[in-house]
Amino acid sequence: MARDPQGALVALNRFGFGARGGSSGDIVSAASDPRGFVKSELARVDGALLELPGLQATPALGQALFAYQLEVKVAREALKTAEAAAPTMDSKPDAKSDTKSDAMSSGNTVMTVQPDAPKPPVAQPPLNVVQKVFRAEALARIQRATIVDGGFVERLVTFWSNHFCISANKGEPARIWAGSFEREAIRPFVLGKFGDMLRAVEQHPAMLFFLDNQQSIGPESKAGQHGKRGLNENLAREIMELHTLGVGSGYTQDDVTSLARIITGWTFAGRDSKIGTPGSFIFNANAHEPGAQTLLGKSYDDTGVTQGEAALADIARQPATARFVATKFAQHFVADTPPPALVAKLEAVFKKSDGDLKALSLALVDSGEAWSAPLTKLRSPYEYLIAAGRILARIPEDPGRYIGSLNTLGQPLWTPPGPNGFADSNAAWAAPEGLKLRLDIAAQISSRIADSMDARELLDVVAGQAASSETRQTIARAETRQQALALLLMSPEFQRR
Repeated sequence: MARDPQGALVALNRFGFGARGGSSGDIVSAASDPRGFVKSELARVDGALLELPGLQATPALGQALFAYQLEVKVAREALKTAEAAAPTMDSKPDAKSDTKSDAMSSGNTVMTVQPDAPKPPVAQPPLNVVQKVFRAEALARIQRATIVDGGFVERLVTFWSNHFCISANKGEPARIWAGSFEREAIRPFVLGKFGDMLRAVEQHPAMLFFLDNQQSIGPESKAGQHGKRGLNENLAREIMELHTLGVGSGYTQDDVTSLARIITGWTFAGRDSKIGTPGSFIFNANAHEPGAQTLLGKSYDDTGVTQGEAALADIARQPATARFVATKFAQHFVADTPPPALVAKLEAVFKKSDGDLKALSLALVDSGEAWSAPLTKLRSPYEYLIAAGRILARIPEDPGRYIGSLNTLGQPLWTPPGPNGFADSNAAWAAPEGLKLRLDIAAQISSRIADSMDARELLDVVAGQAASSETRQTIARAETRQQALALLLMSPEFQRR
């Protein structure tokens, strides 16, 4: 079979996280059959699932969080009680103090200043359960992306996780659930049906907490008639604007309000809940707005939780949803301004297959546009750091360095600045300050391991025969191994996808 060096670079960079170092032979395997190399991941049953010992389900994590929060509350109350009961100290100095003070103030006293004793190192407080879980989830995700063959399925996970994003900064529930949200609501469906992923996402406690749906009470519901809370439209609005139809697709404010009413009662059980396992999704009928609702011209009878599920299923099948998803998919994998023919092809596949995301992914890989378009998109910080770990054949054992670098580069893990996720464009990551920070990270990596690496050999692992003569010359002229490796990590062959 004929070798295709440029196709190998596209297969590894555009669709994956780049070649692995060591003896993986990724660039050779991809060059022999670039499309087949990418497609092989899609044939693996449950290849996206991440099930490891120690990673717990959302309800279990919720119960651990509630127990921790109760411990903190009890400890604070005990501290307040102790402070209130403690005797107040007499402000009048005792006799010894007065005598000492008089002696020090006399002219015959010689004062000597003792040098400060060395201060003991400040002990870092132990990690609490929220921090431990977040780091464990982060490590599992980073390790998976580092060791997989090409990384197409993991790239799909990161795409959909950013599309249906939550932010760990929302509060402790969001932080402890960030990883389980991705494992439970994203991973099982990246090669399944969009409608199934949509329902799993919108019913997950992490999303309900992130967009405040647990606070949304139907005005005419039993709870609404006896409480002060009312309708919260946050989740309904983002479902239509960011998750499915997209801005300018024709829905109205009345549609947003109707959807918000339809999904009242979608919440999660709290610490003392009597209607469900703490930390799990529940439907609270007492908070649900009664009666039929009209959404996008269709009436939905009040059937409880299934009223909302029916509405989501219909929204998932809207033509605007197909167009919105196809456009965003092509923008992520091909270009900020993708070829219209490619978008139209993906849109048609989405409609015909009833939102089959495996069919959508195969259509992307089979399209000529995905292989002929130049590699112009800059890797995001997460993609960049994972690619670096892969090429250096370093499987992380501690997520701290990755988490810190992601914070530095402006893409903190599972913590986008808003419900629209991290920007997915060159303008977002190619700013001068961002590239300078990326260069600093490259220099730090090189300073740690450059002595054991030959950047010229690594360039062949990264790009093979597709490496440009300019990049080869630049690395060959480097004054030190450290400089050569930093230049490789900043080269177009490594940065672009």
